Amino acid sequence: MISNGVQSHAPEDKGAASKSSLSSTNSTLNSPLMKLSSYFLAVRPWSLSASLMPTLLGSALAYRTTGIASFSWISFVLTLYTIISVHGAGNVVNTYFDYIKGVDSRKSDDRILVDQLLSKDELVSLGALLYAAGCLGFVLLTTISPAKMEHLALVYFGGLSSSFLYTGGIGLKYIALGDVIILVIFGPISVLFAFMAQTGFIAWETIYFAVPLALNTEAILHSNNTRDLESDKKAGIVTLAILIGHTASHVLYAFLLFTPYIIFAVLALRYSIWFLLPLITVPTAFKIEKQFRDPTMIQSVPKQTARLNMYLGILYVVACLAAEPLPYL
Repeated sequence: MISNGVQSHAPEDKGAASKSSLSSTNSTLNSPLMKLSSYFLAVRPWSLSASLMPTLLGSALAYRTTGIASFSWISFVLTLYTIISVHGAGNVVNTYFDYIKGVDSRKSDDRILVDQLLSKDELVSLGALLYAAGCLGFVLLTTISPAKMEHLALVYFGGLSSSFLYTGGIGLKYIALGDVIILVIFGPISVLFAFMAQTGFIAWETIYFAVPLALNTEAILHSNNTRDLESDKKAGIVTLAILIGHTASHVLYAFLLFTPYIIFAVLALRYSIWFLLPLITVPTAFKIEKQFRDPTMIQSVPKQTARLNMYLGILYVVACLAAEPLPYL
């Protein structure tokens, strides 16, 4: 009788244990700390160096142009806040539309919607909040910047709309135009905006300084698209990596990765030895490029390229602050 009683209750005990375990897991996933972590990951903090570095560069060039007496630290902080908010919003929009269009799958690097860490509504709310934060930062910036509001607005809203249209609306990423957007936003646009916010005027020469960072940032996107080439093709979208294929993508990645170093070497020979400083990262670049050519190791290449972008950008900004004479300006 005891044996029968044990046998009859065992399934109920296992079922109760299973329900208890599932309830515990759901409770953990829905905890405030876990939710906050998911919101943080949705912004893709590892990629923010792509907007942070050109903002620092533009501010450094403004400092070299006008001097410390005219440099506003409040404008600097507001510029950083505004650009990073818009970049984070663009990342959220990218996650949303990649999921909607079936680009993200179980093998994707972006797990926010795939693993249901956040709902689609929560992600939309986050994107709207970040765009609102960026607009608030822009409004505050216009009140203290010496630049004309219409000039700042032209550059700012050009960058904001591009961050949305990258995957939202017509979805430039899905018709092989995403690379063009990245080259423009995370190069000339960000540098010009940061420079103009400090000085009050536009110096087109700053675009020359933006080229190395723009190329290196494009290497992040291209490595991501090359890694996802097959899954993107199945999803029915078109990227530059799909159009040119694996072999040409390897050549292009090497060009994007190493051309900035050639530019730095030329600047060092012609103007100041300080421009050799970013070349400290060359060994890391060779290591990442080798991993890019290995299908078993390419998974982590975009994040490693973003990390390289940060180190290279910091050293480049230091070089621009220290170089004498500073070319172009």
